[in-house]
Amino acid sequence: MLKFRIGYRTIKTALGTALAITLAQLFQLHNFPSAGIITILCIQVTKKRSLQTSWARFLACAIAIVFSFVFFETFGFHPLTIGVMLLFFIPVTVMARVSEGIVTSSVIILHLYASKHITMPLILNELALIATGIGVALVMNLYMPSVDKKLKEYQEKIEECFAKIFCEIESFLLNGDYSWDGKEITEAASLLQEAKKLSSQDVENRFNKQGNLYYHYFKMREKQFEILERVLPILTSISITVEQGEMIADFLKDLRTHIHPGNTAHNFLRKLHDMKGTFEEMPLPKTREEFEARAELFHFVKEMEEYLVIKSTFKGLK
Repeated sequence: MLKFRIGYRTIKTALGTALAITLAQLFQLHNFPSAGIITILCIQVTKKRSLQTSWARFLACAIAIVFSFVFFETFGFHPLTIGVMLLFFIPVTVMARVSEGIVTSSVIILHLYASKHITMPLILNELALIATGIGVALVMNLYMPSVDKKLKEYQEKIEECFAKIFCEIESFLLNGDYSWDGKEITEAASLLQEAKKLSSQDVENRFNKQGNLYYHYFKMREKQFEILERVLPILTSISITVEQGEMIADFLKDLRTHIHPGNTAHNFLRKLHDMKGTFEEMPLPKTREEFEARAELFHFVKEMEEYLVIKSTFKGLK
């Protein structure tokens, strides 16, 4: 059963519609309820989207007024004229990339059709309706609730999932224990998808680069997560415990306790490089099983190097 909920966009739409109609009525505009319809159509989920939609609707309405004047005054005020006009009007709005304004402009077209004679005062009235509806929508969309707290929660939950995944890898390398159900993999994938969507909206609500930080952060974590998904099958193919695995486990223990939005990846890249040098100086494997295990671990180390390189390119969150 769906839960009844009134969101901020619903509140803005209700208030904006009432305000637009009130203003149009105060200005004594004909067909004043249409200002409310235009406001409803122009209120969007982000500021950027609202600006784009408003411009598209205004331009489409302006084109509609020109088309209406030409077609109605030339061919008469008949339903067939509307149909013929739309055959040309709709492709023009698509070419002008303002097809979002077709519904809004249809309201204007029907106003002009109902008038039976298009005059300058009527055109000015329609322009005033458009300006009132769009203007109120833009004012309503100036307010967008902050999502910083929610983005911070996503960041912390994703980092907790990463830490748990590394903890389970560490346990497997030390004890060969793989009783983990892997729920953090599914959880991290879901969180990353939701976080990216929310951070993308936040970018469109800001006119500075601050919103981009979280978006780039979650994109960075998504790339790292793809690596984690790749390495898990590699590790599960290892059948014995070797000394190199214990060294990697110690490295992962240190790494998982330092998962945060800052950038310390360069420190761990140096540690990883030193560990690879140690591996090269160790005696060669004595059995086939040891050779295969060490080969898989070397592959894992290469993947972890890429994991850290991805993080090193991120400037970090404040």
